[in-house]
Amino acid sequence: MNFTIQKSGLRLQAELKIINGDLLIALTGGDTPHIGTITTFDQATRAITTTQFTSHDNRKHKDQVLAEELLNIIQPVLTGNCVITSGVHVNGITQAQIHATFPMAQNLGQQIKAWLQENPFEIKEPEYH
Repeated sequence: MNFTIQKSGLRLQAELKIINGDLLIALTGGDTPHIGTITTFDQATRAITTTQFTSHDNRKHKDQVLAEELLNIIQPVLTGNCVITSGVHVNGITQAQIHATFPMAQNLGQQIKAWLQENPFEIKEPEYH
């Protein structure tokens, strides 16, 4: 399942993969999409953690800020764990575009939340022998 939003000359996309009761989301966009950060949500502990990869100029990617915006919206309806890979890079990004990405991520979160509420997962419980 894919969700997209376009605003201020840039496009963000969230690609969902359902893995039993868990959710994997690839949040990408811009001119050179990548995996800059990995944000995880542990359903049992409610803990959110992030791994930031090193960018080409030896700074850390900061894409988790968008992943966290999205996660904050969908977290109440998650039935299991969630992993969000995120990587958005816009060549020559403007301040207006930077500021636009936050409501865009929130919009994607609202789209995903609505879809999750309308399409409950069929969860198969593991068996132990």
